[in-house]
Amino acid sequence: MGSGGVIHCRCAKCFCYPTKRRIKRRPRNLTILSLPEDVLFHILKWLSVGDILAVRAVHSHLKYLVDNHASVWASASFQELWPSPQNLKLFERAAEKGNFEAAVKLGIAYLYNEGLSVSDEACAEVNGLKASRFFSMAERLNTGSEPFIWLFIRPPWSVSGSCCKAVVHDSLRAECQLQRSHKASILHCLGRVLNLFEDEEKRKQARSLLEESSRQGCLISSYLLWESDRKVDMSDPGRCLHSFRKLRDYAAKGCWEAQLALAKACAGGSQLGLEGKACSESVCQLFQASQAVNKQQIFSVQKGLSDTMRYILIDWLVEVATMKDFTSLCLHLTVECVDRYLRRRLVPRYKLQLLGIACMVICTRFISKEILTIREAVWLTDNTYKYEDLVRVMGEIISALEGKIRIPTVVDYKEVLLTLVPVAPRTQHLCSFLCELTLLHTSLSIYAPARLASAALLLARLMHGQTQPWTTHLWDLTGFSYSDLVPCVLSLHKKCFHDDAPKDYRQVSLTAVKQRFEDKCYEEISQEEVLSYADLCSAIGVKQESPEPPSFPSSGEIHTFLSSPSGRRSKRKRENSLQEDRGSFVTTPTAELSNQEETLLGSLLDWSLECCSGYEGDQESEGEKEGDVTAPSRLLDVTVVYLNPEEHCCQESSDEEAWPEDKIHPAPGTQAPPASAPRPLLCNRGDRAKDITTSGYSSVSSSSPISSLDGGMGGSPQSTSVLSVGSHSSTKPCHHQAKKSCLQCRPPNSPESGVHQQPVKRQNLSVHSDNDTHLAS
Repeated sequence: MGSGGVIHCRCAKCFCYPTKRRIKRRPRNLTILSLPEDVLFHILKWLSVGDILAVRAVHSHLKYLVDNHASVWASASFQELWPSPQNLKLFERAAEKGNFEAAVKLGIAYLYNEGLSVSDEACAEVNGLKASRFFSMAERLNTGSEPFIWLFIRPPWSVSGSCCKAVVHDSLRAECQLQRSHKASILHCLGRVLNLFEDEEKRKQARSLLEESSRQGCLISSYLLWESDRKVDMSDPGRCLHSFRKLRDYAAKGCWEAQLALAKACAGGSQLGLEGKACSESVCQLFQASQAVNKQQIFSVQKGLSDTMRYILIDWLVEVATMKDFTSLCLHLTVECVDRYLRRRLVPRYKLQLLGIACMVICTRFISKEILTIREAVWLTDNTYKYEDLVRVMGEIISALEGKIRIPTVVDYKEVLLTLVPVAPRTQHLCSFLCELTLLHTSLSIYAPARLASAALLLARLMHGQTQPWTTHLWDLTGFSYSDLVPCVLSLHKKCFHDDAPKDYRQVSLTAVKQRFEDKCYEEISQEEVLSYADLCSAIGVKQESPEPPSFPSSGEIHTFLSSPSGRRSKRKRENSLQEDRGSFVTTPTAELSNQEETLLGSLLDWSLECCSGYEGDQESEGEKEGDVTAPSRLLDVTVVYLNPEEHCCQESSDEEAWPEDKIHPAPGTQAPPASAPRPLLCNRGDRAKDITTSGYSSVSSSSPISSLDGGMGGSPQSTSVLSVGSHSSTKPCHHQAKKSCLQCRPPNSPESGVHQQPVKRQNLSVHSDNDTHLAS
């Protein structure tokens, strides 16, 4: 029936006009191919190399874009990927297209002969030429930071045979003579390398290279020349004024070192013809330009990382810096590099210690004359990681930080304040102590470094009873008033003195910073009685608030992350604490040592930490000649003799099997650990991929350097307390329950017991197993 009530039949007249139907139109399918090319480029940029290759295989149009546009390869990510014969073409293509990360990793891989198979014949020459090519590419692409490739080729060089570092240096110098443009940074690197030699002729060559680099426009070269001429210029008033004007120009162009030197030079403003107001404005501008970087962002990137885990890592780095006598600036830069890397890239828990020690290796090479060698750094981790692991992480760090290592730190602003304001020596040490305590707490990062340094000076003056802790002169210099610094001072006191420090699995507080400042050179300032929080509030004139309770986890949670048998030990106390910590050594069996053996073991520890520096401890250049590493001879082998052969078997550290807990018996005179106490864990190289809950942290003095020198390039670390298996043809089989060979079942006149350690060569393999290539996955 129709709308008018008329009944329609099925005739042709009634059905000649079909009813109007609503046609459903299908929405247009949007695909990646229908996007504009600029949008496609934005999508393809910053993809990993694997993703780019996968997209390239989808369609011919995408293949055309990937193959014919350099911007795609220039921005490709090579994170956690290391050059190998299989992917070498991809790395080289990306480096030629302008990829900074690919160029850096290729240069490091060829320099250290890591990951790329090169024949033993003329290895140093071939690798050196290839490394110089990619280092030159990386330096040309490095436009936002200081030249940095010199830290990889800096001395010490190999004294015998061909040296890959020397080949790189000579190749870069020949390139600068042929190339007319883009050579200022390369000339700067060559000058920095030659300036580290003691030879006077090489130093003259270094100055000429820096002068040429300065004429080419390198700002840091100009500042280094100014610094070398400062003593001579200060003797003449006219030259002094001209030198100051040059320094002011360098600071205005953005050179951080020049800005610091300019601020310190304002202490003698009258000699430079400046008024006091102009000097204060110049320093105030430096302090007010300081920006805070909230380090709490680390924990949003690193989901499995807590504030306490970071505290443990920094505490261990402080312990290493104390034993090696590194400066506070080196320590602060190391911590800043660690935090910047953690904000940018995901790091598994078991690689945190590797990241920390790699950052320290880089920073010592960048600012110190005495460096931390790669081999010694591996040994400081108790051989938890290998030589190759550390080399690869150095490439990851330089790539992630884009070559920018030197940044403003709290130490820089503290040094400016102590230069401009007369402060008593003990107050200076207390201010330095407070500045290093700020490294441990990420909650203090909400304040800018300049504000933290000012608050540390104010708190130090308050604790020493200064009548005017913050004068108007300090206000004018920093731009911070007394009331501006009060919240930071209260937070600093709470975190540094009120909150309890975390404890390790032995219930020992982690206080490496306090132990660092117990030295006499700091007048034992950390042992000084601390001003109470109530007295501080009374001195400041604010109402006391209840401090926040400590929020550190239990010892069980810390044990899964760190097991360090000497966390409470400093370099000065290592000899005294050897006896009490002997039972905690991870890599040696529990045994009773004689007085003579104790003295010999202490000598080995002292030798490894104090004399094993420079090229002789690292030997990364000499090993590149044939792709091997030779352990230094004339190292005494320490043999531990058990008093009761029926109760003790050798429990040598091994990658194949763990220690049987139920077979360990305490030696006479030592105390057995309780059954409920957690056993010190050592994350072996073969077990890191299986159990990522342990980090492999260990004491900086819990292992002998011989194990590091023998196992640095991938071999199993040999304990110095036992003889190697199969070293004597007449060795009798061990009948004890432990699977390893027992020391008492060996003949008394073993050839290893009285002979010097012979050099052991190991080929640097380019193909690694799955358990050994965590950074290349």
